[in-house]
Amino acid sequence: MTDGINGPSSSAEVPFRSNEQRKQSFVESGGLIGVIDEGTKTIGFSIYTTPDFKEIAAHSVELSVITPQDGWYEQDPLEMMSSINTCAEEAIKQLPDLGYCARNIASIGITNQRETTIVWDAVTGKPLYNAIVWKDIRTSSTVEKIVAKVQDPNYFKERTGLPISTYFSALKICWLRDNVPEVKQAIRKNRCKAGTVDSWIVWNLTNGALHITDVTNASRTLLMNLETQDWDPVLLKTFDIQEDMLPKIHSCSEIFGKITCDRCVLRGLTLSGILGNQQASLLGQMCVKPGQTKNTYRSGCFLLCNTGDTPVFSSHGLLTTIAYKLGPNAPTTYALEGSVSVAGHALSWLQNKVRLLPDSKEAEKYAEAVPTSGDVYFVPAFTGLYAPYWSQTARGIIIGLTQFTRKNHIVRAALEAICFQTRDILECMHQECGHEINKIHADGKLTTNSLLMQLQADTAGLPIFRSQLMDSTAFGAAMCAAQADGINLCKFEPEKRYYENVHYDTFLPTTTEQEREERYGKWKRAVERSLGWVIKQKKTRASTEFYHRLLSSLPASIFLMSSFAMMVHSVSMVKS
Repeated sequence: MTDGINGPSSSAEVPFRSNEQRKQSFVESGGLIGVIDEGTKTIGFSIYTTPDFKEIAAHSVELSVITPQDGWYEQDPLEMMSSINTCAEEAIKQLPDLGYCARNIASIGITNQRETTIVWDAVTGKPLYNAIVWKDIRTSSTVEKIVAKVQDPNYFKERTGLPISTYFSALKICWLRDNVPEVKQAIRKNRCKAGTVDSWIVWNLTNGALHITDVTNASRTLLMNLETQDWDPVLLKTFDIQEDMLPKIHSCSEIFGKITCDRCVLRGLTLSGILGNQQASLLGQMCVKPGQTKNTYRSGCFLLCNTGDTPVFSSHGLLTTIAYKLGPNAPTTYALEGSVSVAGHALSWLQNKVRLLPDSKEAEKYAEAVPTSGDVYFVPAFTGLYAPYWSQTARGIIIGLTQFTRKNHIVRAALEAICFQTRDILECMHQECGHEINKIHADGKLTTNSLLMQLQADTAGLPIFRSQLMDSTAFGAAMCAAQADGINLCKFEPEKRYYENVHYDTFLPTTTEQEREERYGKWKRAVERSLGWVIKQKKTRASTEFYHRLLSSLPASIFLMSSFAMMVHSVSMVKS
């Protein structure tokens, strides 16, 4: 590992000027930017100075996850809002000691977990069901029905950039409509609103005055047309979703309106930025040129490669998505994305379910206690596999165990699984993005694990640039909100401005190509063994007839058995 700062050719560039220019601009502006960062496991509120984007105050809390069944993941929408209010209050309390107050906050940006879907009553404002989280797989049967209807899981890919999958919001809305009576009734009365988490947050902050989303979140619903950047009539008809339920689609960076909620400490402030969390991370890592790539390591992994102003449609299972659109009249930047459902979540599983780790934060210490994984491979397909396999029937396996295997080997194999899944996606990106990928920018909470970063460099054969920001998501959203027309606390012109350098740690590959290919080959073999594990029994005519015969025979059987019991009882009574 090496420490340093980027050279001029590095992609880890940020829109900061020289120190003297920065000090002068800060004196002139003095504006602060607040960011609501709503993730899958935590919710936070951060406050940044401009134009240097130094985080001066922050507060975060854990967000509960509800698992009513295997493969089902839900969250309480009301808990989300109360947590946002708590975090904003606690962060703003820190300002007076720094010489600021809430009035110094010029604008608010929002970044959120994508695909997670919420439906609520437009009259009462109350949620009609818990939020269904992005990794939930309860919609598997709905996916099968739609794929059977159109005969191809990639049928809508040219419109949306996405396959038909449990991952995306359209399927979650369908499930809610078909399975929750309150949702069905609200739709019938034209009172149902639906959206991703950003829409729910904005609706609450504005007392229902705004039902909006941005293009990055909308591009993850399987309902937005990538070309028109509006809801697609064909998709709405296919999924039988009413357009008036859905939010209006905006750019990522513009003045959307004022916060009017009396219960929120942010009342009166302006909303001017919305970005899905992985797109915010891409922007925060300053991956603003085609070919620049970042990976965020959290409970899942999200690898995005900037493809410029042209969408690239993958034939290897990658997603085509919108990276950002920094204003209503600004050009749209696209990205290729590969998602890993289980990354840090595998470490939590080792801690909470099988008790191999006392604390997932100690994974590095446990893994470093052995020089290798001992040829153990862990495929954490708890709810299937995402890109590039897109297999709902895959399930997790740990393979290669011997009598000498220790828990340390399994912990190390879990870290390596994160790296191998990332390489799966990189293999596809190398072929399809049309640009050279010569390094990976890394952020997210898991990047504090230096062993993981080194294993990633050794597995991918590429340098890993770990941002010392650690989590670029809120930073990206702050820039997005600050540069909105009418806010103008910074001007985002990556091709025209001088850029100060960002600090990073660099991890260089230490393995040979032969070593990498040998280990990666074994990983692919392990993945093959995990595929197709879930086998759904098909009903045949013979089994159906047997079932009906069994049902029809039940009354006679019960009569005969009860008669025999009564006869035995009578005989015994006579003998006595």
